[in-house]
Amino acid sequence: MSNSLVELSQTSLALPNKRAIVLPTLISNAGSPAEQRYLEFFAASIRNPNTRGAYMTAVNRFLAWCDRQSFTLAHLQPLVVATYVESLLQTHSIPTVKQHMAAIKMFFDDLVMGQVCPRNPCHGVRAPRYVIKQGKTPVLTAQQAKELLASIDVTTLIGLRDRALIGAMVYSFARVGAVVAMDVEDYWQNGKRCWLRLHEKGGKHHEVPAHHNAEAYIDAYLEATGLAGERKSPLFRTIPARTECISTRRMHRRDVLAMVKRRCLAAGLPSRICCHSFRATGITVYLSNGGILEKAQVIAAHESPRTTRLYDRRADEISLDEIERILI
Repeated sequence: MSNSLVELSQTSLALPNKRAIVLPTLISNAGSPAEQRYLEFFAASIRNPNTRGAYMTAVNRFLAWCDRQSFTLAHLQPLVVATYVESLLQTHSIPTVKQHMAAIKMFFDDLVMGQVCPRNPCHGVRAPRYVIKQGKTPVLTAQQAKELLASIDVTTLIGLRDRALIGAMVYSFARVGAVVAMDVEDYWQNGKRCWLRLHEKGGKHHEVPAHHNAEAYIDAYLEATGLAGERKSPLFRTIPARTECISTRRMHRRDVLAMVKRRCLAAGLPSRICCHSFRATGITVYLSNGGILEKAQVIAAHESPRTTRLYDRRADEISLDEIERILI
């Protein structure tokens, strides 16, 4: 394969953390058609860079394992994949193993279509069974969420930004990735209310009315930063340490997680709280106040109400109340 094609792939794949692309030994040994199919699969079949990075990690791990067992692409059969899955279960959770299997199966489907492999070795290999009926994301009570927001010092630019960002996640049930992807123009006034345009997975846009608290928080942040006129620029940006000057760089979800951990620690809240906690908190509080599951599904942009139900943590408090009835 030409070096120019590899260099082109380095640009088009856009892996998280700017990881360099290193072709697995099994792929290189299989020749140029396999190399080209490998690069095209990750560059053309998977658009989300985070999914691309996760799938490439899964595929490369499997191919490296096969190489250590002295297998080639031609040797790969269902028995090989089944053995690998059993070994993976010793060190990884079932959801992670299922994700790895999905990535490997999808990759070999593509190799079969490209006539690099005669068959997909994953066919006939069953993934481990995993059933989840309740979400594990830690949540805040309504009072704890209020305390967190109130604990933020909004006399600083960083405080105004952090309160606006957390408020957007809590009051719109939004994923952190959807919020940090917003530009200034994704917060706009429609009639008497302001709206949020959230950038969901797969390039989809999801529009929801802004809660009056979220609206107040974002308005205060925009007024302090003067960003309202920069409609095509990132809404939530980094602020360099020990400065009060907002940068032009969009916040990454890792930046937000670090901020959330710091804010929760300062407010005396559990350290397990993460960005996703605000999604679960918002949905739980909404349902506790008479909200309807189907409406929560729409606000959260879930494909199925079963997914939304995982974020409903009202039963946690009920169970604790019942346990306390054991008066011994």
